[in-house]
Amino acid sequence: MAEKIILTGDRPTGRLHVGHYVGSLRERVRLQDSGEFDKVFIMIADAQALTDNAENPDKVRKNIIEVALDYLACGLDPAKTTIFVQSMVPQLTELTFYYMNLVTVARVQRNPTVKNEIKMRNFEASIPVGFFCYPISQAADITAFKATTVPVGEDQEPMLEQCREIVHKFNSVYGPTLTMPEIVLPSNDACMRLPGIDGKAKMSKSLGNCIYLSDPADVVKKKIMSMYTDPNHVRVEDPGQIEGNCVFTYLDAFCKPEHFAKYLPDYENLDALKAHYQRGGLGDVKVKKFLIKVLEETLSPIRERRHMWEARIPEVYEILRKGSEVAAAAAAETLHDVRDAMRINYFDDQELMNQPYEQQL
Repeated sequence: MAEKIILTGDRPTGRLHVGHYVGSLRERVRLQDSGEFDKVFIMIADAQALTDNAENPDKVRKNIIEVALDYLACGLDPAKTTIFVQSMVPQLTELTFYYMNLVTVARVQRNPTVKNEIKMRNFEASIPVGFFCYPISQAADITAFKATTVPVGEDQEPMLEQCREIVHKFNSVYGPTLTMPEIVLPSNDACMRLPGIDGKAKMSKSLGNCIYLSDPADVVKKKIMSMYTDPNHVRVEDPGQIEGNCVFTYLDAFCKPEHFAKYLPDYENLDALKAHYQRGGLGDVKVKKFLIKVLEETLSPIRERRHMWEARIPEVYEILRKGSEVAAAAAAETLHDVRDAMRINYFDDQELMNQPYEQQL
């Protein structure tokens, strides 16, 4: 029976926030602990982060440890999961180079994720080649570890589709070699579209609209109290709208039925709270205070674990070093298979090397 293997990761361009948590981190921990998978690889994608931060390598360098701390704080366990640094696995670069020949420029240009990212970064005609090839690099990351499962947010779905196309093309041209991955999306719709606290579609460090996993409790409280709600809900008695209301979107993502008995016993469940808000008579402050308690229940243990690991930084780097060694060994096996399938394994082929010149023509 084929092994079940997970590969996923994050770019180290800043501390991770609650959008990362509900979009992927929470699911990664669940899958890690499920016992369903033979191997779990989590990558800190520093090489990909450099594709649009090439002139600011210190930003990437200092965030390696920030992302690693957030991983460990959220419950990723080095005993169950291989956490590694992308640039420490050079086989990924070689695989990317071979895959580039299987993808056209036009196909990469059509990738919705690439188009959105280019627009967001105002690259326009000045797109770094490394950044443009991001989907091909990601395909190398996934296939290097023979990943069968890739848990990501919905914004990465086009990337997975492009990876699957590359796998299909490679296997069609060179014979069955690469493993076809499957995507796992968040089960909760709210987790797939968690907005920034200002109501913008996406959390962004540059927009200053994030709640970070490492934020102190008082900072989280301040950010929630400033959160975008319904601008037309001026008075408590006014009917309120929950669509596009960040507070309710966050409650959809984090709230559990038991939270009401504990923090807001006036309501049986979230549907009852929403109904009251919609008909009027429920103020934003009361709902925000409930969200503060709900979110703090999730973030408090994460914050405590992070503080513990912050006091053990050399140990964290050792986890990354060992993880990178394990990852490099796994990627080397795939690279060997790829070179063999492409018939560029010249010095491994004794029959070829011992063949008379006339027979090689």
